Amino acid sequence: MVDQTLLPGEVRFIELRTVDEVIDAIKRLAVRGAPAIGVAGALGVALAAVLADETGAGRDGVREAAARIRAARPTAVNLMWGVDRVLARLGEGTAAVVATAVAMIEQDIEANRALSGRGADWLQARLGSPLAIFTHCNAGGLACVEWGTALGIVRALHERGGVSEVFAGETRPLLQGARLTAFELDAMGITHRVVVDGAGPSVIARGMVDAVIVGADRIAANGDVANKIGTYPLALAAGRAGIPFVVAAPESTIDLSTATGDLITIEERDPSEVLTIAGACVAPRGSGAYNPAFDVTPADLVTAIVTEERVIEP
Repeated sequence: MVDQTLLPGEVRFIELRTVDEVIDAIKRLAVRGAPAIGVAGALGVALAAVLADETGAGRDGVREAAARIRAARPTAVNLMWGVDRVLARLGEGTAAVVATAVAMIEQDIEANRALSGRGADWLQARLGSPLAIFTHCNAGGLACVEWGTALGIVRALHERGGVSEVFAGETRPLLQGARLTAFELDAMGITHRVVVDGAGPSVIARGMVDAVIVGADRIAANGDVANKIGTYPLALAAGRAGIPFVVAAPESTIDLSTATGDLITIEERDPSEVLTIAGACVAPRGSGAYNPAFDVTPADLVTAIVTEERVIEP
């Protein structure tokens, strides 16, 4: 996979040959994005099954490895979904586990292509085109196997000549918008501007965009949406401005076992991500930091949830 921590400066592919390497890649965000870590988790379990055959660790060893992969990041339900989906085939043997995990690669691509076309159709039917879009974090091909969810819709619109400009929130503290989304937009030849996170609501309020499109890491049964921190204020701004706030995510992101967003575990990451940039301190050494990776947008601020199967309008 591509080590996303090095982008945009370097495109480096890494090979993960142990379960610990898979877990480390997920935790340090070498691979990130809900669909991507779902597939990575599934492949990690398949790897565990192959290694168990070689070492004699048995099914209990695979289950223990799966539990560790599953716990690598607590908010994105796709990781748990991917792990559980392949683990359910363990009783049929390693070949079945591997086949299920590998099949998820192509299934993810197909799902995101379908989702992207459906979302583009929905937006053009309501707003026409070309459209100026605001997006946050990275929900493009890097966040999936390829193609993307929120940025996949942008890509589908672009291929129809339906995008005038994209505004990408920088997405502090790790700058997934500036580093990754801008990298993908540049590669696609889409006119774009990166804005600091604090400017996002003002861009919307000034009428500079027609819609906000974001991905999701988990969608609760009532339609509340967990996504990268900084999403909630964009939804508030879109609601005040009267423009669509669209969530693009595969069906696997909808977690019917979680009733509301209040029940979603929000990952808190290392304070050093906030207090340093490229190893240099940007705050006094005695300062603390609160570093939640996600926030929850209430369902009543969501105009539509677009999946590979349907458009849900809460």
